[in-house]
Amino acid sequence: MRLGCAAATLLMLALTAPAAAVDVSVRSTQITSFRGAGLDAPVDGLIFRGGMAMRAQDDTFGGLSSLAITGSEQQVVFVTDRGNFVSGRLAYDDSNRLFGFIGVTIEPMRNSKGEILPRQYAKDAESVDTIIRDGVPVGVRVGFEHLTRVADFTLTDSVPGGAAREVAIPDWLTDARTNETLESVCIAPPASPIAGSTLLLAEDILDEDGNHRGWFLGNEDKGSVTYANSEVVNPTDCAFLPNGDLLVLERGIALFTFRMELRRVPAAEVRPGNLMQGELLLSASGSDIDNMESVAVHTAPGGETRILIGSDNNFNDWQRSILLEFALPEGPSP
Repeated sequence: MRLGCAAATLLMLALTAPAAAVDVSVRSTQITSFRGAGLDAPVDGLIFRGGMAMRAQDDTFGGLSSLAITGSEQQVVFVTDRGNFVSGRLAYDDSNRLFGFIGVTIEPMRNSKGEILPRQYAKDAESVDTIIRDGVPVGVRVGFEHLTRVADFTLTDSVPGGAAREVAIPDWLTDARTNETLESVCIAPPASPIAGSTLLLAEDILDEDGNHRGWFLGNEDKGSVTYANSEVVNPTDCAFLPNGDLLVLERGIALFTFRMELRRVPAAEVRPGNLMQGELLLSASGSDIDNMESVAVHTAPGGETRILIGSDNNFNDWQRSILLEFALPEGPSP
């Protein structure tokens, strides 16, 4: 949540957070062009498949910092700057175009005692991925800034909740108490050489060579890793492709407008002790994007592997909550 935030805004968010789960109606408008390209047209190293802009009357909807797939029927969850889970289902039309976010509920996250997180300093959730055991989603793993930590939550009918289970992380992360700490958490898939390991990647904690610090949580693959720094963007989320390649979404500001880059790191390079440097798949700035903070990989209803990239509007009226969808060139047509 590095961009567009202020202490007064955080106080307002704390005062307006829900005390229990609420149902929210989300209105969506389809996005059919991106950087001058139409549907199914190539943009850099990807194919644009469409997207949508989302709005709701309920002021608890917004601040969508990260996204994870929680079920096989397009069930998803966002985590937010207010410490909420925003759960629902992505809706597709007969042409496999994303057109809606339906069945949406917003529920506050809870601490290890089952109590709602007490103050905004502890609520700033910035990353989430799904925990899968024996092919079944059983929980989500969430990363927080400010009060930097990682916690797991149980999935029930594809919706996360219940008491947090704290996950041990390195002291250099725990001791960092800013809004530029833990932006990216993602769990390696079965095809990865580090299958099951969790990658933690910092937004703006750098090593002595000026690269972003990271850490792997795992039994056999535990240890430090770094990610190549850029002068204009910082990592803000990550996701793995089914083959184990890593996607890193980067975000920044250039000439008073948002900028984003998406990079792909080969699976063999995603390992402890390495400096990861990704190939640029996609870049954009200006009105085609907003404050892009979330990336996730899923299988669309037609069977195509797709990449979702979403924005965090920081609960500002002048920003948007958008979700864009892309495919890799080698994928089948929708």
